[in-house]
Amino acid sequence: MAVNSVTTDDWVEIGRIVAPQGVKGEVRVYPSSDFPERFLEPGDRWLKRPRSLTPEQVKLVRGRYIDGKGLYVVQFAGVDSREAAEALRDAVLLVAAGDRPSLDDDEFYVADLVGLRVIVQATGTAIGTVTDIFAAGNDLLEVTYYSSGEENSPKPKPRTVLVPFVTAIVPVVNLVQGYLEIDPPAGLLEP
Repeated sequence: MAVNSVTTDDWVEIGRIVAPQGVKGEVRVYPSSDFPERFLEPGDRWLKRPRSLTPEQVKLVRGRYIDGKGLYVVQFAGVDSREAAEALRDAVLLVAAGDRPSLDDDEFYVADLVGLRVIVQATGTAIGTVTDIFAAGNDLLEVTYYSSGEENSPKPKPRTVLVPFVTAIVPVVNLVQGYLEIDPPAGLLEP
């Protein structure tokens, strides 16, 4: 079932299909959600295929977590061959933005962090913007900023740094005002 007249603001990505698993139509999903029930509990989900503008509804039949790989293996109704699973490679799984679970005060959705200004807490200096988040042992914020002295050059060169998303380094996140503050350890922001 296709959805008409939706925007990317209507959806939150929860995972990406990275490969088929076996020969019976299962697919491997790399999650971008900390809610395992989205990949384990049967029910309706939304899938957006590469080069498609609109998500389509699919039914999750079953899922399981693969320890050590950080992946889920899921089966969708009607996908019963390796070829059908291969056709879903690079598709993203979505949930409606309004269906996001409630979070504790110290929890944030990844999509809400991307785009925030990054301010060094000690100086109050804005140094860049969160441009991506990488799941690791602790999440890592990719911060794109301009090195000192390059701001006024004709073509400043953007540079990125990975900042561990832990309270000791990122003590303040203010979604309402669109920024986060960092207290970087020595050397973290050096080239």
